[in-house]
Amino acid sequence: MKSISTIAKIVYPVGAHTAVQHAASLICAATGAIAASSTQPESDTFNVSVAEGKWNLKPAEAKPTSDSWMWLMLTPDGTGTLIASKPHLVVLGATLLRDGLLTDGQASSLANGILIEPSFEVNRAHFDFTLTQTYRHIRDLDPEQHIRTMAENGFTHIEVNALSTFIPFEPGVPNEYYNQFYSYCAALSQFVNSDISNDFYPPEYLSANLNRLKKLAAIGRDFGLKPGILCFEPRSMPSIFFDKYPTLRGARIDHPMRSHLPRYTMAQDHPMTREHYRQMMEKLINQVPDLDYMSVWTNDSGSGFEYTASLYVGRNGGPYMIREWRSHDKIAEAAAASAVRWLKLLQETAATVNPDFNVILRLEPFKVEHEHIMNGIGGNVSIEAPSLLVKGYHLPYSHPKYPEQASAAGTIMHTTMDPEEKEKLGWFRSKGCEPYLNYSTSCGYNMEPLLGIPFPFMLAAKMKALKDIDVKRISAYGGLMNTAKTPYWPHPEVIRHGYLNPEVDLVTWLERVAAGYTGSADLGKKLVGLWKQVDEAISWLPVVPLYSSLGFVWYRLWIRPMVPNLEAIPMKDREYCEKFIVTIPNNPNNVDLGRDVLFDLVTEESGGQMASHFDNNVVPRLDAIMAEIKGIMNGLDDQANDVFTDLYDRVRAFRNWSLTQRHLCAWVHGVHGYLNTTDAAKKAKCKTYLTEAMDKEIANAKDLLDLWNTSSTEFMAISDVTETAYIHGEDFGEQIQRKIDLMEQYKNVEPYIDPEILWRIEYK
Repeated sequence: MKSISTIAKIVYPVGAHTAVQHAASLICAATGAIAASSTQPESDTFNVSVAEGKWNLKPAEAKPTSDSWMWLMLTPDGTGTLIASKPHLVVLGATLLRDGLLTDGQASSLANGILIEPSFEVNRAHFDFTLTQTYRHIRDLDPEQHIRTMAENGFTHIEVNALSTFIPFEPGVPNEYYNQFYSYCAALSQFVNSDISNDFYPPEYLSANLNRLKKLAAIGRDFGLKPGILCFEPRSMPSIFFDKYPTLRGARIDHPMRSHLPRYTMAQDHPMTREHYRQMMEKLINQVPDLDYMSVWTNDSGSGFEYTASLYVGRNGGPYMIREWRSHDKIAEAAAASAVRWLKLLQETAATVNPDFNVILRLEPFKVEHEHIMNGIGGNVSIEAPSLLVKGYHLPYSHPKYPEQASAAGTIMHTTMDPEEKEKLGWFRSKGCEPYLNYSTSCGYNMEPLLGIPFPFMLAAKMKALKDIDVKRISAYGGLMNTAKTPYWPHPEVIRHGYLNPEVDLVTWLERVAAGYTGSADLGKKLVGLWKQVDEAISWLPVVPLYSSLGFVWYRLWIRPMVPNLEAIPMKDREYCEKFIVTIPNNPNNVDLGRDVLFDLVTEESGGQMASHFDNNVVPRLDAIMAEIKGIMNGLDDQANDVFTDLYDRVRAFRNWSLTQRHLCAWVHGVHGYLNTTDAAKKAKCKTYLTEAMDKEIANAKDLLDLWNTSSTEFMAISDVTETAYIHGEDFGEQIQRKIDLMEQYKNVEPYIDPEILWRIEYK
């Protein structure tokens, strides 16, 4: 936008919020203007302020309909104002001016002033992979850059409860991985203690975690973003705690196929337990008085409410909630009432410091208790889900291309909202609360461990669908990943578009963004066209249960040799890829890629069907995109070449990822087909099918290794500290080579799945 170049001087209030100062510096960096504080606005400058702040300023022309708004006025001589109702909106307004992303209508009215009201009241990161969760030790993460990018692109809140360590301080035993699940969604007890929990976590551990939490909150605060926490709660306590306080033992929450130790939460209605949680919340809110919310995930990963029916708890608990021989509904009613009491205890405790504090419950684990939970919430105790129509884990959203895949809600495939959602939204508002709905922003939970894969049209469609049903609070599932390593990824800009200007034609918006990346309007249009094609290819991805999300890394699919008999390879040769694998000796996944614990993930039938979907609908599209990018890259200057090389490498990595998914499906189809028949002809056919799949995966692994060795594009999440169950390390290339070598050696072994795997007590 040419008019911004006329700004020569910027003033902001003395003692202004740091977000206001940051907004001023953004404009100065783009224009060469000087900035200074002032006791009052000045007529011959550009004034930047929070409304009704130090200057007590609110333009008479601005007539907002909500409490979130910004007012922009910029005259041809470089004078004017940027005023917003909240600090983060001042930062956002400055980026609009800097990046020239106002609509044509807004730009033509700028001299007289324009009012912009965001689409959503809350747009918060949710399970922020790189800042707080499983990728928090990703290579070269800059927390300040990460948070600044969020502030400049339409976020209102950040998560701050990240462990400072690579793994949690939780006891375990050999061949068990359950304690590693405590790495993410860290509970209150990992940051503060109570009178009865003083002796169970080292003070240095709690102090380090709390210091990291406070530092992240401080960075977010500087940019006007409110801090919040995402916790698995009520979380278990170490067994020695219950040796000391046996009457506080509550629900048993360990999983029989994940854990080798019994683990228990505390009896949540006991006065000492309630005081324990009250003290922890009080300590935390006093350390971070502007803490805005606590999101509660439960009944999984070491947590659970007593006597709830689903997942790891399964109707058990301590002696204080129910008596014997109650009906199922009475048990559900008691369990729900107790859970709501616990939620309200936390909210009421935090509200003594921050009256607006919210406690938010993830709703899916409560199918049986659903109605009772619904009757108990209200006000600042609310829920979050991918859909307000949720009841348990069944949701009314299927894959847009493959209707037989019925669990698309919350994934990148979920781009629409049923009209009934709006009616349900009205029901929540009648109870005085605003629910939070999730939307998927990145490869987290979708295409892990990839970074920077663009699906801007699907993302924009979901944000618009949420706005169209009048949702006010949304959660960006997965966050933005490591944006310092994805400089040409359009998703932050798409989120800003959906937050501020969803009525603007998306293609026009993206072409402006892409022209800035490439330095050319023509090349920008070509780049947007390629994004559209990648978006379309992704829409055809079959969702392979577990493996299309976190299971791809959990089970080391990119480095794990995929041969017809997984245990034909000696244990000493498999150790490199099984050291961090999320499994135990009797997990069927050790011998059968179609199963995990007691779940059937991929069957002979679905495996063959999904392999065909990859062959017919995904890979050909990716091949065509890569060929088109190569054609465009001839003769480009360095700036544009960097942009298209970045996209080419990411599409290539996505193709490698898709082919490994395809070959996994083929493995299940071929191995199960071979073992499920006595017909010699069918066995021979299955063996040939498997040999072809193994050869293709070897070729795919070689291509992935070449990409790893030759590309400077950070196309996947990598830790420069240590490999964990959730992220690969810097020896990734060496591990791919081991996979190639082992597959070439063992690719022709006889298909076999040990039918007695469930009864093992140790690894072979």
